[in-house]
Amino acid sequence: MAIEFSKRVGRTPAYPMSGAQALPEDIVLMASNESPEPPLPQVVAAIQGVLGNANRYPDPTNTKLRRALSDRYDVPANRIAIGAGSCDLLMTAGDVLLEPGAEVVYSWPSFSVYPYLEAATGATGIRVPLNDAHEHDLDAMLAQITVATRLVIVCNPNNPTSTALPLDAITRFIEAVPRHVCILLDEAYCEFNTLDDPDSSVDLLKKHSNLVLLRTFSKIYGLCGLRVGYALCGDPRFVEAVDQVRQPFFCSITAQAAAIEALKHQDVIAERVERTVIARVELESALNDMGIEPAASQANFCWFPLPEDGPTEPEVVKGLVDRGVLIRGGTGQGREGFLRVTYGTPRDNDRFVAALREVLGQ
Repeated sequence: MAIEFSKRVGRTPAYPMSGAQALPEDIVLMASNESPEPPLPQVVAAIQGVLGNANRYPDPTNTKLRRALSDRYDVPANRIAIGAGSCDLLMTAGDVLLEPGAEVVYSWPSFSVYPYLEAATGATGIRVPLNDAHEHDLDAMLAQITVATRLVIVCNPNNPTSTALPLDAITRFIEAVPRHVCILLDEAYCEFNTLDDPDSSVDLLKKHSNLVLLRTFSKIYGLCGLRVGYALCGDPRFVEAVDQVRQPFFCSITAQAAAIEALKHQDVIAERVERTVIARVELESALNDMGIEPAASQANFCWFPLPEDGPTEPEVVKGLVDRGVLIRGGTGQGREGFLRVTYGTPRDNDRFVAALREVLGQ
């Protein structure tokens, strides 16, 4: 007789892996929204400086990191939660807020992990289609909120579509959401958003105790491999709840040290944003030259439909891999016939454009 697994396993979707680790070393990695720039030398030195203590568990309270984030954002340390990447905090938010009979509202297509929350908790997921501009339809999301809604998620800028809404629209939405609903504003890509000052949303925490801002060191700080994210919270009880249900020692000593040091170099962050915006403009221009209209990106990646009279999405994805370029197909992200492409180095971007031209027969 075979072992029996819980029903949760059967209803949990498989995460769309990029498979980059199994590919040749000369492959251009433009599939996972990673930074093409390595950690700063000072960050590497900070990591090396704590390795000698690897025989000890990391600080389970993440006190120094929370203090550094508190200084950075002027948010009390007891309203800051740390996670092994922002995805860890997202899943834990589901654990503390959702259960059978509860509802979670989010747009679609959006971050591919959101469906995990309903699968893991037995809650009902309400998916609200994006508008024609590949943006969140906030009015339609509001219309789906009921007395059973516990959590509503807004990904801004949105993954995979790269689009963002201005802060005034987000503010009006938050003000209209009932107080019993937790609003999780997923801002993994907020530093790349030029519509508003990325720190402007932090002021909303002073008025809305049901608001959580979810951020990460994986993207602009280039620390994907260390897995460290954080949540700025309107209510300290959210921090207490997520810490109560998680395993201890979830954030390693290297991740904590790297994040603390990375926060000290905001000038470098500004330079990285500038290079990303340049890549954004150049890649959009190249796609336009191919007759392709990408969504209005405010992230470190672009999202665009493939020509209807050309090769299919699987054919394009395979053709790009054959030419040494790895990107994401839209089907695994919730929309068939689209591609999501992370901005890379200038060389990476040129290689992608040349490969795409070949695959499309241009």
